[in-house]
Amino acid sequence: MGEDFYYVGVDVGTGSARAALVTREGQIKTTTEEPLSIWRPKPEHYVQSSTEIWQRCCTAVKRVTRGVQKNQVLGIGFDATCSLVVLDQNFQPVSVTQDGDPQQNVVMWMDHRAAEQAARITNTNHRVLSRVGGVMSQEMQPPKLLWLKENLKDSCWDKAAHFFDLPDFLSWKATGSLTRSLCTLVCKWTYCPPEGWDDSFWISVGLEDLLENNFSKIGEKPHDIGRDFSFS
Repeated sequence: MGEDFYYVGVDVGTGSARAALVTREGQIKTTTEEPLSIWRPKPEHYVQSSTEIWQRCCTAVKRVTRGVQKNQVLGIGFDATCSLVVLDQNFQPVSVTQDGDPQQNVVMWMDHRAAEQAARITNTNHRVLSRVGGVMSQEMQPPKLLWLKENLKDSCWDKAAHFFDLPDFLSWKATGSLTRSLCTLVCKWTYCPPEGWDDSFWISVGLEDLLENNFSKIGEKPHDIGRDFSFS
C-alpha cells in the first residue's frame, strides 16, 4: 500500500468485533468482522469474555492492516457497547456469574439482572439523575455494580479491583493507560464534569466503597473528548 497513512477503527458490537482501515481523507479501504460468544446462564443474564473480545479485536486489526507498515498507522480508536468488564488487582478476569466461570467477566449492555437496583437508584431522586433524564436505566453501570455487590459479594465484588466500560477496557489493553474516556463516564456512570464524581450519589445508593483511593476502581479522572492515549 505504499507510503500512504491510515487510521484503524475498531467497533465491538453485541455479536462481533469489527475493524476498518481508513485513509486520512476518511475513505474506508478495507473492513473485517470477527464473531463473539454470548452466554445466557440465567434469564435476563447475558455475559461475555473480555479475553475473547480482545483476541477478536487483535485478529480483526491484523487482517485490515495486512500489508501496512506500523509507521503508516497514525492511530487507532475504539468504540463498543455499554458493557461492564470486571478485573482483579492483577488484571485477570473476575466472573460475573453465579457459577463462577472466570472467563465470563463481562456484564453485557442488554443484561437486565439489575432492574430492581435501577429502580431503587431512580427512587433516590439524586441530583445526578438529572443528567440522565431523571431515570437510571438498568443498562447503565451503577445498577449493575450494585447487583454485583448485593449478589456476588464474595466471589466477585470483593475480588474486583477494576471496573471498565468496554471501550475503556479496550483502550487500556491497547495503551496500558487506566484513564477512562469522558464520554463513557458521563453517559453511563453519572460522572459530572467539571466537578467530577459526586460522592453523595454513590453513598446514597450503597456503593460508598467505590470512593476509596479516589475512585480508582472506576476511574479517577477521565480524558477530555478528542485527546489521544499515548503509546509511550
